[in-house]
Amino acid sequence: MSSPEMTPPGEYPPLPPPPPATAVMPAAAPQPAKSPWVALLLSLLMPGLGQIYNGQFAKALTFFVAFSGSIYLIADRHPLPFAIFLPFIVFWNMIDAYRGAELVNARGLRAPSIDEEPESPAWGVALAAMGALLLLNNLGWLNLGALVRYWPVLLIAAGIVLLRRSTQRKGTGGTSV
Repeated sequence: MSSPEMTPPGEYPPLPPPPPATAVMPAAAPQPAKSPWVALLLSLLMPGLGQIYNGQFAKALTFFVAFSGSIYLIADRHPLPFAIFLPFIVFWNMIDAYRGAELVNARGLRAPSIDEEPESPAWGVALAAMGALLLLNNLGWLNLGALVRYWPVLLIAAGIVLLRRSTQRKGTGGTSV
């Protein structure tokens, strides 16, 4: 029987050589491309489905609440403003889903990081505002039916915003589209 070699105290035996550097990490599988036409058709079936397909859940919920809220208010004997808003909600939803799929594809199909916010905070604000209005209406603190006669104020506000943007573009020398 052979005796193991003893190393003097304070010295260590030599380390074994490192493994060869040929090991390759497997590449992440590419994500499938989002089809703009599939997103558009899903949004046609139900507002918000195209945004869910694109991974934009706050937008999806906002479009669904706006769509269902308009239908509810039309059925609640307030057809004038909400019957006009309904087609705009549907078409805006479809266009947004189509463009959202194109944007996802333009980003190179990379997965968004935790720090990157793919959606605007305005969608969350809009959803919270709609929820607050509906809650106040359900609690009896606000009567949405009585506010229907003031819907032209929305048209006035939209006109003011468009005029302001137009004058700002002319003042900065930008081209209006």
